[in-house]
Amino acid sequence: MGRLTPFTNYAIKFEQAYASGDWTLVAPCFTEDAVYAVTGAPGMAGEHAGRAAVLAHFDGMTRGFDKRFTSREVVALEGPEERGDYVYMRWAAIYRLPGAPDLRMEGRSRAFFRGEQISRLEDEIPAEVAARTTAHLAQHGSKLSEPR
Repeated sequence: MGRLTPFTNYAIKFEQAYASGDWTLVAPCFTEDAVYAVTGAPGMAGEHAGRAAVLAHFDGMTRGFDKRFTSREVVALEGPEERGDYVYMRWAAIYRLPGAPDLRMEGRSRAFFRGEQISRLEDEIPAEVAARTTAHLAQHGSKLSEPR
């Protein structure tokens, strides 16, 4: 079985969970011992081990960052496509706030599967993207809504 269908299912479930705040929607997409790792970006890098920890991180990350903007749009710049034993995607997330220029974050994801579940998800966010994000927040962070 190919990995693109379970990856697409994960992406759909992620957006549903993002909209509803119900991260249990994403749980079936991950193995019990799944790992989510962010690399490359100082201040954003880290690793979260175990399905519960991954889902808790997604919840905290989106409430504390994404949802503080007026809107967020995620676009695929390359992929998703199978590459060896993982699914690869290069993406951009565009965050909008009234009275501020758009904040564009870009990164690369690799999803490794065990069966139809993700066992390891890696997001690489380049250091220059993290620096640009920090500068944007320093200048426009006062316009963000309170964490929700």
